[in-house]
Amino acid sequence: MLAKLTDQNRITLPLSVTEALGPVEYFEITVESGQVILTPVKIQRSDAVREKLAELNITEQDVADAVTWARKNFGE
Repeated sequence: MLAKLTDQNRITLPLSVTEALGPVEYFEITVESGQVILTPVKIQRSDAVREKLAELNITEQDVADAVTWARKNFGE
């Protein structure tokens, strides 16, 4: 089965592939030994938030402190 990479850097997956996978919106992409591997993933909003917090080095305690501060200062 072939898929063409367009000038806009896009690939359309064949219908037989998408039917076999079921409803998938996102793929994890890896390259191993010159092969591109697409692995279907379900993105959870909470996962995206946790990932961003980790990138920013924000801990659970930082979040708890911010909530406490906001509750204490709300309405001032």
